[in-house]
Amino acid sequence: MDYHTYSFANRAAVLDRRTRAGRRLSLLHRGRGGARGHSRLGAESAGWNGGDRGGRRHGRGRTLRAIVPKAGILFYDITTLLQDPAGFRAAIDGLATPFIDQHIDVVVGIESRGFIFGSAVADRIGAGFAPVRKPGKLPSKCVRTTYDLDYGSDTLEIHEDAVAKGQRVLIVDDLLATGGTARATTDLVKKLGGTVHALAFLIELVGLNGRSKLAGEHIHAVLQY
Repeated sequence: MDYHTYSFANRAAVLDRRTRAGRRLSLLHRGRGGARGHSRLGAESAGWNGGDRGGRRHGRGRTLRAIVPKAGILFYDITTLLQDPAGFRAAIDGLATPFIDQHIDVVVGIESRGFIFGSAVADRIGAGFAPVRKPGKLPSKCVRTTYDLDYGSDTLEIHEDAVAKGQRVLIVDDLLATGGTARATTDLVKKLGGTVHALAFLIELVGLNGRSKLAGEHIHAVLQY
Protein backbone atom coordinates (compact mmCIF):
# COMPACT_ATOMS: atom_id res chain seq x y z
CA MET A 1 0.00 0.00 0.00
CA ASP A 2 1.14 3.54 -0.72
CA TYR A 3 1.03 5.16 2.72
CA HIS A 4 1.73 8.57 1.18
CA THR A 5 -1.99 8.75 0.59
CA TYR A 6 -4.94 8.04 2.78
CA SER A 7 -7.36 6.73 0.20
CA PHE A 8 -10.61 5.37 1.59
CA ALA A 9 -11.85 1.88 0.76
CA ASN A 10 -15.39 0.55 0.96
CA ARG A 11 -16.39 2.16 4.21
CA ALA A 12 -14.68 5.47 3.61
CA ALA A 13 -16.12 8.94 3.38
CA VAL A 14 -15.11 12.55 3.72
CA LEU A 15 -16.94 15.57 5.05
CA ASP A 16 -16.67 18.96 3.39
CA ARG A 17 -17.26 22.28 5.04
CA ARG A 18 -21.01 22.22 4.44
CA THR A 19 -21.24 18.94 6.33
CA ARG A 20 -20.21 20.86 9.43
CA ALA A 21 -23.47 22.77 8.97
CA GLY A 22 -25.31 19.48 9.33
CA ARG A 23 -25.74 18.24 5.75
CA ARG A 24 -24.16 15.08 4.41
CA LEU A 25 -23.02 16.11 0.96
CA SER A 26 -20.47 13.71 -0.43
CA LEU A 27 -18.90 10.31 -0.06
CA LEU A 28 -15.66 9.43 -1.73
CA HIS A 29 -15.70 5.74 -2.58
CA ARG A 30 -12.99 3.70 -4.20
CA GLY A 31 -13.95 0.43 -5.86
CA ARG A 32 -11.74 -2.60 -6.17
CA GLY A 33 -10.21 -1.28 -9.35
CA GLY A 34 -9.87 2.30 -8.20
CA ALA A 35 -6.51 4.01 -8.41
CA ARG A 36 -4.68 4.64 -5.19
CA GLY A 37 -3.46 8.06 -4.30
CA HIS A 38 -6.42 10.08 -5.54
CA SER A 39 -7.83 11.00 -2.16
CA ARG A 40 -6.43 12.15 1.12
CA LEU A 41 -7.70 12.19 4.65
CA GLY A 42 -10.93 14.12 4.95
CA ALA A 43 -10.39 15.02 8.59
CA GLU A 44 -7.51 16.58 10.45
CA SER A 45 -5.83 14.99 13.44
CA ALA A 46 -6.16 17.00 16.62
CA GLY A 47 -6.22 16.67 20.36
CA TRP A 48 -6.16 13.63 22.62
CA ASN A 49 -9.79 12.85 23.35
CA GLY A 50 -12.85 12.67 21.15
CA GLY A 51 -14.37 15.80 22.58
CA ASP A 52 -11.16 17.79 22.70
CA ARG A 53 -11.07 19.77 19.49
CA GLY A 54 -8.51 22.21 20.84
CA GLY A 55 -5.66 19.78 20.28
CA ARG A 56 -3.75 19.11 23.48
CA ARG A 57 -0.01 19.27 23.18
CA HIS A 58 2.14 16.17 23.06
CA GLY A 59 5.70 15.80 24.26
CA ARG A 60 7.30 18.09 21.69
CA GLY A 61 5.01 20.98 22.46
CA ARG A 62 2.95 20.65 19.28
CA THR A 63 -0.62 19.48 18.84
CA LEU A 64 -1.48 16.46 16.75
CA ARG A 65 -3.34 18.89 14.49
CA ALA A 66 -0.11 20.72 13.77
CA ILE A 67 1.59 17.54 12.58
CA VAL A 68 -1.00 16.88 9.88
CA PRO A 69 -0.58 19.40 7.04
CA LYS A 70 -3.37 20.57 4.80
CA ALA A 71 -3.06 19.00 1.38
CA GLY A 72 -5.92 21.09 0.05
CA ILE A 73 -9.08 22.76 1.26
CA LEU A 74 -10.75 19.51 2.28
CA PHE A 75 -8.08 16.86 2.63
CA TYR A 76 -5.23 16.11 4.99
CA ASP A 77 -2.22 13.84 4.84
CA ILE A 78 -1.69 11.67 7.96
CA THR A 79 1.65 10.23 6.87
CA THR A 80 3.31 13.07 8.76
CA LEU A 81 1.61 11.83 11.92
CA LEU A 82 2.93 8.31 11.34
CA GLN A 83 6.41 9.66 10.63
CA ASP A 84 6.56 11.87 13.71
CA PRO A 85 7.68 9.75 16.71
CA ALA A 86 6.03 11.89 19.38
CA GLY A 87 2.88 12.41 17.35
CA PHE A 88 2.48 8.71 16.59
CA ARG A 89 3.09 7.91 20.25
CA ALA A 90 0.41 10.40 21.22
CA ALA A 91 -2.07 8.78 18.84
CA ILE A 92 -1.37 5.32 20.27
CA ASP A 93 -1.65 6.72 23.80
CA GLY A 94 -5.07 8.10 22.94
CA LEU A 95 -6.23 4.74 21.63
CA ALA A 96 -4.64 2.51 24.27
CA THR A 97 -4.81 4.36 27.58
CA PRO A 98 -8.52 3.73 28.33
CA PHE A 99 -7.95 -0.02 27.97
CA ILE A 100 -4.86 -0.55 30.11
CA ASP A 101 -5.64 -3.00 32.93
CA GLN A 102 -9.00 -3.84 31.35
CA HIS A 103 -7.96 -7.46 30.85
CA ILE A 104 -8.20 -7.36 27.07
CA ASP A 105 -7.11 -10.70 25.60
CA VAL A 106 -7.04 -9.88 21.89
CA VAL A 107 -6.94 -6.69 19.83
CA VAL A 108 -8.60 -7.17 16.44
CA GLY A 109 -7.36 -4.78 13.74
CA ILE A 110 -9.36 -4.05 10.60
CA GLU A 111 -7.62 -4.01 7.21
CA SER A 112 -5.56 -2.13 6.59
CA ARG A 113 -4.75 0.90 8.72
CA GLY A 114 -6.23 -0.90 11.69
CA PHE A 115 -3.13 -3.12 11.49
CA ILE A 116 -0.86 -0.12 12.09
CA PHE A 117 -2.72 1.18 15.10
CA GLY A 118 -4.13 -2.10 16.42
CA SER A 119 -0.82 -3.94 16.68
CA ALA A 120 0.75 -1.01 18.53
CA VAL A 121 -2.22 -0.84 20.91
CA ALA A 122 -2.00 -4.60 21.52
CA ASP A 123 1.65 -4.28 22.47
CA ARG A 124 0.91 -1.32 24.72
CA ILE A 125 -1.87 -3.05 26.70
CA GLY A 126 -0.30 -6.53 26.74
CA ALA A 127 -2.79 -8.28 24.46
CA GLY A 128 -2.53 -10.52 21.43
CA PHE A 129 -3.36 -9.26 17.94
CA ALA A 130 -5.57 -10.70 15.19
CA PRO A 131 -6.24 -9.22 11.73
CA VAL A 132 -9.55 -8.97 9.90
CA ARG A 133 -9.04 -9.01 6.14
CA LYS A 134 -10.72 -9.15 2.76
CA PRO A 135 -11.40 -12.66 1.36
CA GLY A 136 -8.45 -14.78 0.34
CA LYS A 137 -5.81 -12.80 2.24
CA LEU A 138 -5.51 -14.95 5.38
CA PRO A 139 -3.62 -18.27 5.17
CA SER A 140 -5.61 -20.50 7.53
CA LYS A 141 -9.24 -21.56 7.86
CA CYS A 142 -11.54 -18.56 8.27
CA VAL A 143 -15.04 -17.51 9.14
CA ARG A 144 -16.55 -14.71 7.10
CA THR A 145 -19.38 -12.23 7.01
CA THR A 146 -20.86 -10.19 4.17
CA TYR A 147 -22.31 -6.77 4.79
CA ASP A 148 -24.06 -4.06 2.80
CA LEU A 149 -22.49 -0.88 1.48
CA ASP A 150 -24.17 2.16 0.00
CA TYR A 151 -23.26 0.86 -3.45
CA GLY A 152 -23.11 -2.92 -3.05
CA SER A 153 -21.68 -5.37 -0.54
CA ASP A 154 -18.34 -6.53 0.82
CA THR A 155 -16.94 -9.45 2.79
CA LEU A 156 -14.50 -9.74 5.69
CA GLU A 157 -12.74 -12.79 7.14
CA ILE A 158 -10.98 -13.72 10.37
CA HIS A 159 -9.14 -16.89 11.31
CA GLU A 160 -11.48 -19.27 13.07
CA ASP A 161 -8.97 -19.63 15.94
CA ALA A 162 -8.21 -15.89 16.23
CA VAL A 163 -10.53 -15.45 19.21
CA ALA A 164 -11.41 -18.13 21.75
CA LYS A 165 -14.82 -18.35 23.34
CA GLY A 166 -15.13 -15.89 26.21
CA GLN A 167 -12.03 -13.85 25.37
CA ARG A 168 -12.30 -10.07 25.80
CA VAL A 169 -11.70 -8.26 22.52
CA LEU A 170 -10.87 -4.67 21.62
CA ILE A 171 -11.55 -3.79 17.95
CA VAL A 172 -9.28 -1.06 16.54
CA ASP A 173 -9.41 0.89 13.29
CA ASP A 174 -8.26 4.27 12.07
CA LEU A 175 -11.69 5.59 11.07
CA LEU A 176 -15.34 5.28 12.03
CA ALA A 177 -17.35 6.59 9.09
CA THR A 178 -20.65 4.92 8.13
CA GLY A 179 -20.01 2.00 10.51
CA GLY A 180 -20.55 -0.96 8.17
CA THR A 181 -17.06 -2.42 8.46
CA ALA A 182 -16.99 -2.00 12.23
CA ARG A 183 -20.39 -3.70 12.51
CA ALA A 184 -19.23 -6.61 10.37
CA THR A 185 -16.07 -7.03 12.44
CA THR A 186 -18.09 -6.98 15.66
CA ASP A 187 -20.31 -9.72 14.24
CA LEU A 188 -17.27 -11.83 13.32
CA VAL A 189 -15.82 -11.61 16.83
CA LYS A 190 -19.15 -12.59 18.36
CA LYS A 191 -19.54 -15.46 15.89
CA LEU A 192 -16.31 -16.88 17.31
CA GLY A 193 -17.65 -16.55 20.85
CA GLY A 194 -15.58 -13.52 21.83
CA THR A 195 -16.85 -10.68 24.00
CA VAL A 196 -16.45 -7.25 22.40
CA HIS A 197 -15.26 -5.04 25.23
CA ALA A 198 -15.07 -1.91 23.04
CA LEU A 199 -14.26 -0.46 19.64
CA ALA A 200 -11.54 2.21 19.42
CA PHE A 201 -10.99 4.58 16.49
CA LEU A 202 -8.42 7.29 15.89
CA ILE A 203 -10.98 9.42 14.02
CA GLU A 204 -14.78 9.50 14.00
CA LEU A 205 -16.67 11.41 11.32
CA VAL A 206 -19.67 12.28 13.46
CA GLY A 207 -21.88 13.48 10.63
CA LEU A 208 -21.95 10.02 9.05
CA ASN A 209 -23.54 8.53 12.21
CA GLY A 210 -21.57 5.30 12.22
CA ARG A 211 -22.52 4.76 15.87
CA SER A 212 -26.07 3.99 14.78
CA LYS A 213 -24.85 0.63 13.43
CA LEU A 214 -23.06 -0.14 16.68
CA ALA A 215 -25.91 0.27 19.14
CA GLY A 216 -25.12 -1.25 22.50
CA GLU A 217 -21.35 -1.28 21.94
CA HIS A 218 -18.83 0.86 23.83
CA ILE A 219 -17.12 3.20 21.36
CA HIS A 220 -13.98 5.23 22.00
CA ALA A 221 -12.87 7.87 19.46
CA VAL A 222 -9.67 9.84 20.00
CA LEU A 223 -10.70 12.57 17.55
CA GLN A 224 -14.13 13.65 16.33
CA TYR A 225 -15.10 15.81 13.36
